[in-house]
Amino acid sequence: MLGRVRLVLALGCVAASTAALAPLQLIAMKTRLWSEWRVLRLWHRVNLRALGFRVHQQGELSSLRPLVVAANHVSWTDISVIGSRCDVSFIAKSEMAKWPVMGWLARLQRTIFIERDRKRTSGIQAGEIARRLADDEAILLFAEGTTGDGNMILPFKSTLFGAATIAMAQDAVETVYVQPLAIAYTRVQGMPMGRRHRPLAAWIGDAELVPHAAALLEEGAVDVELHFGEPIAFSVGGDRKRVTRDAEAEVRRMLGAALANPRRSST
Repeated sequence: MLGRVRLVLALGCVAASTAALAPLQLIAMKTRLWSEWRVLRLWHRVNLRALGFRVHQQGELSSLRPLVVAANHVSWTDISVIGSRCDVSFIAKSEMAKWPVMGWLARLQRTIFIERDRKRTSGIQAGEIARRLADDEAILLFAEGTTGDGNMILPFKSTLFGAATIAMAQDAVETVYVQPLAIAYTRVQGMPMGRRHRPLAAWIGDAELVPHAAALLEEGAVDVELHFGEPIAFSVGGDRKRVTRDAEAEVRRMLGAALANPRRSST
């Protein structure tokens, strides 16, 4: 019963914050009268507080540009967790653009939608990525191409870094920096999740979003950690597969360290 009450209150707060801040974000995107990132970060932080998430951060988003952040992917909550701390645009598969509500919210986040299986659109998409990189935006991709269970890293897909390669060629950029980022869900109600309970936070495969979200939010406070690694230089003519392996290895290392020694909830 308490969990259901918590869920209703949390969703009510999210709905209220979205109704208040979404118009401000739309105006910012159209007029540039104020920073879009300021509105987005506030929205994510308000929502995470309402949902009971505590975010702990180690390291910082690199100031090097152009920058692509390569992260593991655990849950639908990853975007708010990252967006509450970093000003980044996300790369997502095109199917997400058609999702009710979530697709609209993704557009407010300035997401770039990628149709991975349609070559005829790749040039347009790469051009958009190139423009964003040229404007000094940091772009984040979930390099596994899907969500994992939160305990381990799935192999990073080197094809996802192909957009950066095309962007470099189109925009005459000599080097794109790739920064590894590990997302670790570590505690629930202050207690370490452990290997068996960590999938509680994971949104895997064909699991329906609404039941998963309800089950997660009814549990109460969740701690999640963001660990930033050192950027890896990816230059024109460089080995895309090597950069992919190096980024994957660093995310794997940081995730293992975070799960082995999770921060206390009070920090």
